[in-house]
Amino acid sequence: MTATGISIRRATRDDVPAIVRMLADDFLGKDRERPDEPLPQSYYDAFERVDADGNLQLVVAVDSMGLVVGSLQLCVLPGLSSQGATRALVEDVRVDGKLRGQGVGEALLRWAIAESKSRGCHLVELLTSRARVDAQRFYVRLGFVESHAGMTLRL
Repeated sequence: MTATGISIRRATRDDVPAIVRMLADDFLGKDRERPDEPLPQSYYDAFERVDADGNLQLVVAVDSMGLVVGSLQLCVLPGLSSQGATRALVEDVRVDGKLRGQGVGEALLRWAIAESKSRGCHLVELLTSRARVDAQRFYVRLGFVESHAGMTLRL
């Protein structure tokens, strides 16, 4: 899928440093991520687990020069509720800070929605921090509606 000169592809191990840099380039992520060089092994271990799971897809948005400029993770969740409906959960949407507002995030989300439909999902959900007001406006513009109260328990 392409939009604004962007292509979306499955992430590779070589993309992990760029993804972690985008996760850290954020007022919430700056305190929880470690984009050190060398990158902590925990990120590569996590990538291997995600990559091996058929219900998870970590994808990147790549510009015309092959640079990773965005990413997201799509989780396909089979379940019993809603008469056995399968749902998709979009997580960790990130766009390179220099390119925000230029269609990269929209290309990623449109890919996720199309992929969810092709995998038989009846619903696409995403979580975003209440502090991410701009992100919330962006998701509403794409048709998402506020529908749940999210809660977290850190372990």
